[in-house]
Formats: sequence, C-alpha cells, structure tokens
Amino acid sequence: MKALGRTHKGYVRDQNQDSLYCCTEAVGSLPNMFIIADGMGGHQGGAYASSFAVEQFIQYIKQNPSVNIPQLLEDGIVYINHNIYSKAKDNKALYGMGTTFVVSTIVNDKIYVANVGDSRLYILNSTINQITSDHSFVEELVKRGKISQEEAYDHPDKNIITRAVGLDQDVVVDSFVEKLNGDDFILLCSDGLTNMIKDEIILSIVKESHDIDTILDQLMQLALKNGGKDNISAILVKGMR
Repeated sequence: MKALGRTHKGYVRDQNQDSLYCCTEAVGSLPNMFIIADGMGGHQGGAYASSFAVEQFIQYIKQNPSVNIPQLLEDGIVYINHNIYSKAKDNKALYGMGTTFVVSTIVNDKIYVANVGDSRLYILNSTINQITSDHSFVEELVKRGKISQEEAYDHPDKNIITRAVGLDQDVVVDSFVEKLNGDDFILLCSDGLTNMIKDEIILSIVKESHDIDTILDQLMQLALKNGGKDNISAILVKGMR
C-alpha cells in the first residue's frame, strides 16, 4: 500500500483551515488510517476545529482498541464532536466552530469509511465512485429532484452544509464498508478540490498515471489553475497491490 497527502490554502483564503492525516502503519487496532477535515467558524475557529478534531480522533483510536471497526470510527467521531462542541461553548473566540470529517481504514480487501459533512471519499478504477454522500443543502436538492447533478456543480449555495462535527451537541455519522480490488485508487478530499475539478476529469488524471505522487500533483495544480477558491486537501491511496 502506498499513500500520500497534499494540502494548499489556495489563492483566495488567507489561512488553510483544512487538516489531514495519512498513515499506512498501525494506529491503535487499525492497520492504517486516513483523515481529511475541513474546518469552519471564523478566522480562528475553523483551523482550530479541524486540527483539534484530527488530533483528538487519533488519540481516541489509540486508546480504544476494537475489532468492530465501523462502531469504532463512529464512536470516535461522536467523541470528537463532544469535545469540539464543549470547547466552542467555553471559548467565545471559538463559538460556532465545526469541521467536516471523513476517515477511512483499509483492512485486507475492505475499506471502512465514516463521514460527516461534504469532504468526500472516492474509489477509482475504470470508473469513479463517490462512496460518501455530501451533507449539504445542494445535495438535498439533488436527492429531492429539484436540481440535476450538473446544476449542483455550479450552484451558488453549494458551500452550505447541513451536518458538521462540533456544531451541535449530537452528531449523526454515516458509515460504509466497500470491497476493494487490488488496483483500486482511494481518494479522500475536501471540497476545495471537487469544487474546482469535476469527477470525470479527476478520473482521467488518475487513469493517465500509476504514480500517486504525479497524480496528486496534477490534481492540486489543476484545482489551483481553475481558481483555487478554497483550501485544497487530498489523500491518494493505492490499494493493496
């Protein structure tokens, strides 16, 4: 298994409020772990929320070994949600902070995923398959048939999310388990990437090379070339072979 992560603050934001974690070695009872978190909540709050979420989640995983991976990931997110919400209540400068959160681990031929918000996880091979579902206002419009996926891509309200870690006392976590093929790529990313590059272009870039370093650089450079309107973060993992 090979994995790399990249992050860039983009050309518009004055601060990078994204955080990521990319580890191909054991973390607690997990054989590997990959996280993207995209913070929100003012100049100070967003950066703090995402970095604190990643730090606290790693700590939770190390201190709570479990063979029930979906439950472990979900419980870890519930744990960090409580901690971020409590921090925001106790510090006026951090009031209203929150973060998206997508985490995954690969065990044998399966990938376990949990997420809150609109940071995504894809499995790519001959096709691109978005495993996570965005918790956003625009995604709700798509699900209700009010707008098409094409209209969603450029919708003016696509930055409005309906669920995030730390905004409320309780959080609902989505979790997924998917079978992997040996030559699959796994991409975790913040919306700073997917708002700048459409899925079919991401797939075409992945198909052009088997080198994850080259692919990541091309994705980041294209997101910047297309405007770099938000912080851009991505982790690319090359399956089991």
